[in-house]
Order: sequence, then structure tokens, then C-alpha cells
Amino acid sequence: MLGGPETMMKLRVDHTSDGPRRIPGLWLVFVLAAIQGLASPPPTDAADGLRLAPGLSFTDDSSDAFPIRGNHLEDAALRPGWATVMFFGASHCWNTNREAERLVALYPKYRDRVTFVIVDVAHPSPPQRPLLDTYYRGSIPTVVVLGRDGTTVYARAGETATRRGDTEVLDALITRAGHESP
Repeated sequence: MLGGPETMMKLRVDHTSDGPRRIPGLWLVFVLAAIQGLASPPPTDAADGLRLAPGLSFTDDSSDAFPIRGNHLEDAALRPGWATVMFFGASHCWNTNREAERLVALYPKYRDRVTFVIVDVAHPSPPQRPLLDTYYRGSIPTVVVLGRDGTTVYARAGETATRRGDTEVLDALITRAGHESP
């Protein structure tokens, strides 16, 4: 903030025809709060803090945990003007685990400008059910990438790469979605 209330009361507007005039301190506080609110990221309505579940297998179907952990995993809100990545997967699937590894690796790069929606198809939350009906076709993993304008940039089942840890294709898809016009 610019200073305490006494500092704000001393600020003047010098471009009035009547000369300098005091700006009410409370009014200035509201203006500064509004400006700060515009610069802040929107409240979270989607998954954040994404990380891999411990003990995942990337070579067989022995992992009984859903591969992605994080906050707000039950959320499904799509933010207007933001690109969106939807991940549909389940436990006991090494292909899901490998694709989850790619997504979690890219999460830090895009977390402030892309909405992430993570859906465990065996246990979807009520807000996620419409997304299942619209985008999921029954195979895991499924990745759906929407542009900032809501158009589908990518929607396919299976892995986005053939080698573990290869994020090149997924990274390019997310980058492209972020550049789509709102």
C-alpha cells in the first residue's frame, strides 16, 4: 500500500478548476483495492498444486492410487479467456501414470495462465460429470485441450508421446491453446 491513512488523506488532485482538493481517504482505499484486484489472479475454480502420487509404476498396472494429487481436484469450472487442459484417467493404468507425469511436469510452467481440470473417471465429482459426458469417450488416459475461446484444440485418448518424460507434444498443444484468440 502507499502508506497509512494519514498519507492518503494528504494526497491532492491538482487539476480541478477550483484548485487543489482533498481526496477522501476512504475513496482512495477503494480505488487502490480495485486496482490491486485487477492485478491479482482469479480465484481458483480448478485443480492446483498438482503433483504425482507417490509409488506410481510407469511400466505396469500395479499402482492402485490415482496418479495426480493436488488441491481442488473435484472442481471443474472452465475460466472464460483461459486455455484449459482436462485430464481423464484412473488408477491401475501405467499409460495414465505416464501421461500424468507429463502433465505434472508442465504444470509449473502453465499454472498461472491455464486452467487444469483433473478427472478420476472412476470417481468423478458432481461438477465433473458434464465434462465426462461432453469430452470423455471411454478410454484412458484422455487429454482434452481447449483454446482461450473454448474451442477444442486437442481431444484424444492415449498418450501424447511414446517415450516416458517426453513433454514436447503436450507442451506445444498447451502453448497453442494459450495463443488461441478469446
